[in-house]
Amino acid sequence: MCGLLQSKSTKKREPMTSGNTSIDRLMDSPGGMVLASLQTAAQRYARVYIVLFLLAFVTAFPMTGAVVEWLIAEDRLPAGVDIIVVSPVEFLFLQLRMAASFGMLMIAVTLVLHLALFGRHHEAVQARVAELDLQLPQPGRTAVLTLLGVTVLSFGGLMYAWEWLTPLLLAYLTEDAQQAGLSTEWRLSGYAGFIVSLVGASMVGFQTPVVTTLALRLHIVERSVLKALRRHIWFSAFVLGALLSPPDPLSLFLVAMPVIVLFELSLVVDGVLRDGRQATSAQ
Repeated sequence: MCGLLQSKSTKKREPMTSGNTSIDRLMDSPGGMVLASLQTAAQRYARVYIVLFLLAFVTAFPMTGAVVEWLIAEDRLPAGVDIIVVSPVEFLFLQLRMAASFGMLMIAVTLVLHLALFGRHHEAVQARVAELDLQLPQPGRTAVLTLLGVTVLSFGGLMYAWEWLTPLLLAYLTEDAQQAGLSTEWRLSGYAGFIVSLVGASMVGFQTPVVTTLALRLHIVERSVLKALRRHIWFSAFVLGALLSPPDPLSLFLVAMPVIVLFELSLVVDGVLRDGRQATSAQ
């Protein structure tokens, strides 16, 4: 009877041993080594990022008052629109949110630069790239053009949202509320959040050409696959617009349409450049 109990106990331990073996294999693989390196780096630089966040927060907080005053200036508000403060601490909370957002932005930018500078030369990252058979662009012309494209498109999204999208939607919402006999007063936090949401969504959406071009040039996805998934990409653009824009149909449409138009233009430009390269190689 003792022998039977021992055999059952041995059988129960086998799956655990197999599971441990699978985990060990995963951690010994290039992908597992990358995850382990990221965990080690996160522990090592956690204090640095915390200090960076605090410095950015302390630096940005005194400037948030001037930013809010600039946003709610009378010459930028539609006729008949007033900004109200419901609670005495609403303005303080808005300042805290803006300063914290600036701190998170600085952390995100620093993290991307950190990964780009040190991650590319990491042995585990190089092994993982070789395992996935990816073709990463070499530093130089491609990196400069990518950075330039991101900067120009971000500025384009900012100007699109600030000069055209925001005034149009504010006028539309104000006129709609006035026709319904409703008040056209905005809470301070709601008005600032409305503008920030539109600007952020436009700046993100305008990065579509960069993402599409890099995906095609790095052979992450084939051109035929993007064409086959065109409807899904269009739908995803509207989902992104719903997540990033204010909750009204016009905002959703005006945020999603630039993404779709820029995606289609990216495919057209890539097709023209591809045909040109093929014609040159044929000669």
